[in-house]
Order: sequence, then structure tokens, then C-alpha cells
Amino acid sequence: MSRREQQRARVLVQVIEGRVIVSEAARLLGLSPRHIKRLVARVRRDGPAALAHGNRGHSSPRRLPDTVRSRVLLLARSRYAGVNDHHLTDLLREHEGLRVSRPTVQRLLRNAGIGSPRTRRAPRHRRRRERMPQAGLLVQMDGSHHPWLEERGPRLVLLAAVDDATGELLAGIFRPVEDAHGYFLLLRQLIRRYGLPAAAYTDRHGIFHRDPRARQGLAEQLEGEIASTQIGRALQELGIRWIPASSPQGKGRVERLFGTLQDRLVVELRLAQASTLAEAQRVFERFRPRYNAHFTHAPAHPEPAWRPAPPNLARICCFKHRRTVAPDNTLQLGDRALQIHPGRGGRSYAGARVDVYAHLDGTLAVYYRGQRLRVTRLPRAHGRVWHFQPRPSVPVPASSDPVPRSKTHTPAPDHPWHRSVTGFRTKRFKNQPSDIFTEPLG
Repeated sequence: MSRREQQRARVLVQVIEGRVIVSEAARLLGLSPRHIKRLVARVRRDGPAALAHGNRGHSSPRRLPDTVRSRVLLLARSRYAGVNDHHLTDLLREHEGLRVSRPTVQRLLRNAGIGSPRTRRAPRHRRRRERMPQAGLLVQMDGSHHPWLEERGPRLVLLAAVDDATGELLAGIFRPVEDAHGYFLLLRQLIRRYGLPAAAYTDRHGIFHRDPRARQGLAEQLEGEIASTQIGRALQELGIRWIPASSPQGKGRVERLFGTLQDRLVVELRLAQASTLAEAQRVFERFRPRYNAHFTHAPAHPEPAWRPAPPNLARICCFKHRRTVAPDNTLQLGDRALQIHPGRGGRSYAGARVDVYAHLDGTLAVYYRGQRLRVTRLPRAHGRVWHFQPRPSVPVPASSDPVPRSKTHTPAPDHPWHRSVTGFRTKRFKNQPSDIFTEPLG
């Protein structure tokens, strides 16, 4: 069974056992309640294997005969060697009497390891997109990994936001890495200065959204945690539409901005001898007004489209986590434990689902049904973090007849053990979502 069918089986078993109702299962699986009832009946009758498609394991009646497949591959390797896929399809139809579609020919050749002779294709046609007519309709945000401090300091990432209508540099934050905490700071700085934009145009980084193809467990689905990332959730609460770019050329405004900054801001940082993140941020704040005075354009309509900032901006631009209160009225957030004080009349919150807000300044707030609870941070010793100590070694008495030790074997320099796996790890973890709370909690 595929992963999708296994996930369906788990949910349907929960329905059969009476732990999940039909409407909730339909919402989790994206099906209608009527179809959920059909699947439940099939699982009751034939077991989870009934969820597999009936044609699985059978060849398609429209499958190309093996003799024709072998003949196409033979001709592609001999008589028509070096011919592209479209031309080969025409030659097979005109000279060999084989009426095979071009996608079928392409699939046969690629599966047999025969590549296309055309290695360079024409560039994709693109059109210039006109600027937005009003300031505040669209904001482009991105991060630039560049040696901003050159050899004087650590390698930093500049997170910046630019207005699409005017090209104005709205805000910028230097960060050690491109993370959700930095985008929260950028978003809060932008909103406090100008207001709420109508839309945000970014790339498809895992900070802004989760891959819809990623599978989630039944527990996460039953708890309703199929929401987007922390930044995506904040944009939804602020009423800012998120628009993902399909290519770097799509967000050309911010890409050209970084090209200019990598040319001019690096020189400004060098002249100021900035060598730390704080110094680089101060140089940027002095440089931003001069940049806007030189590169900002007048919009087509002078009336801006910025909306007023909400009064609860700090409660939106923060990290929100859903936790279940333990029987001792404590909850866990990372390696920290919080003690919840009793409510009115000494009520207990054990087993309740509460929301923990981790603000950007490191403070924590716990809310239950919109009401803030009084909490106390427990020492680390009270947290549920287990530290396993190595077992002390027991001295072995010396034997009168010691066993001779074997000679140590040193692998050759070209042995596979000496091969580095750093590149594999970098490639594997490069685009992982970083929407967890990465800053110290105080």
C-alpha cells in the first residue's frame, strides 16, 4: 500500500473504532462523508487491503507490445542514432510504419538510458511586469547570503523588503542565518513604519510554507495542526496575501535591490569598519534614507494603499505553540518548563490545550481560550530533560597471562571511509523549514 493509502487506513480504523466521527475523517482526508462511508464498508468487509486500486498489478490494455518497444529501441540505437525525440517519432511513422506518440518514444528512450541529443534549449520567453500603481499593494521580501563584512567579521544574511510600486527600501535586518525570527523582525519593522501591505511576494522557502506533498501523522491531523508555518500563519492573521514566486525573475525588484546593495552597502560597511552584526545594522539604518532618496520612483497613483497596523501586533508577530497541560499543571516548551498558577477558585488546567506565545524579546505568555494565565518559569532541573551519564568504567584486574593486542589497521587514503559526507548533509538540510523558536527564551 502507498503512504496515502496507509494514512487513509489509519483514519478509517479510527472511524470504525468510534474514536473519530465521519465528518472529521472527511475533513482530514479531503473526501466527502458519503465516500468515507463507502470506504469504511469496504474496510469492514475486506480489510485495509481493499483501499488499494483494483487495477494494481495488472498491465494496461493499451500498453505498447514488447516487440514494438524492442524495435523502437533498436532503431534508436542503430539506424536513427542521434535523432531527437520529435524527429524520431516522425521517422518511425513515415519509414517504419510505427505509429507511436512522442511522449511514449521519449519515455522508452529515457528508461533505456538514451538521452536527448539536444543539450541546449532556447531560453524561456518572459514579459516585463508593470509596477503596482499604489505603494503598499505589493511588498517583495527575500534574504541575501553574501560576505557583507568581507574578512572583518562573520558571514551574515540581509533580510530586506522593497515596495513594488516605488522601489523604496522599506526595512532591512542583518541576521546570522535566514530564519523565521529574522522575518518576524523584518515584518514588524515594516508594519510599524508604514502599515499593512495588501500582499507579500516571496520565494518558496520553507519558512513561508510547508510542502503540500509532505505527509503528516494522524496525531497532527486530529489535533488540527495542518496549518502553515509560523510566518504563513502570521501573514494570514494580518490579512496579508502571500504570493509565491515561481522563479527568481518573478521577484526581480528585490533581486536587483540586492545587486545594488552588494555593490554599494559593502563599500559603506568597509568605510565604517563594521565587523559585528550590531555595527552592520547601524550602518544600514544610516544608508537606507540615502538609498531611497536616489532610487525611489513615484507611483502611478499618489494615494498609498497601506492599512493601519493592528494594536496586537506583538501577539501576531511571535511564535505560537499549542501544548497540553500536564497533570501537575506544567507544560513543556523545548527544554523549559512552565508552572501554571491555579485559576479562579483554585481550578486546575490539567489536560487543557493552551497556546504558548514566544515573543521576539524572549518573553513567554500562556493563553487559555483567550485568557492569559499566570505562569512561573521553573528551573532547568525541573524540566523533563533527561541527561544520560556514561556508565563509570570498572577497573579490570591485571591478568598474569595477558592477551596480546592485535595490530591496528589503518585504512588507505582512498578508502570509502575517508570520503566526506558534508555535501550530502548540506544538500539534505539546506531547505528545511526554520520556523521554530531559535532565540533564547530569557
